Amino acid sequence: MNEFFQTLKTQRWDDHRYYHHSRINQSLHLISALSFLVSYGLVFVNPAWAALLAWCVSMTTRQAGHFFFEPRGYDHVNQATDEYKEEIKIGYNIRRKIVLMAVWVALPAVLWLAPSLGGLIEPAVGLKGYVEDVGMAWFCLGVTGLVFRVVQLWITQNLMQGLAWGFKIITDPFHDVLLYWKSPFYLLRGQLIDPMEHVGHGQAH
Repeated sequence: MNEFFQTLKTQRWDDHRYYHHSRINQSLHLISALSFLVSYGLVFVNPAWAALLAWCVSMTTRQAGHFFFEPRGYDHVNQATDEYKEEIKIGYNIRRKIVLMAVWVALPAVLWLAPSLGGLIEPAVGLKGYVEDVGMAWFCLGVTGLVFRVVQLWITQNLMQGLAWGFKIITDPFHDVLLYWKSPFYLLRGQLIDPMEHVGHGQAH
């Protein structure tokens, strides 16, 4: 268990110091995390609507932070190029995220054109039924994306890395609230980039 939690700690530390310099990105992650926590509660009541909230609010805010606001140039804090950071990213790097988000966007069109998915499911009745089918498709996409990357890390690295990453993703909303709750206040003061002095001193959160 010590190895598992050390691996998890390292993954979280690297994720923060390499990929979350922008205060806007951090603030969007806070919004995303709070939304995900609502989704976690909703999943026990209605998984389809939980997935709709998670993908339409939680994921869009989270990925917008990475795509549009996170600096992509040379990382002076960590002395690393963007190419290097993308290559070593333990989870979904930009290229993998583009593929995942493309599938996310495509699924509603697929269900609209083929409501029964070739006989695999009961065709939706009315707009509400269609929306709920989209939600369930997105729910399955989220689970598939998580399991796929865990297995991929197991094959390319080791099982511990995969399991730690999977646990990290599931618990990220709780961790992000603790890590980034102050970010909007820094942003209101005009600080667009986290100076990350703690990174320079090698101190993990």
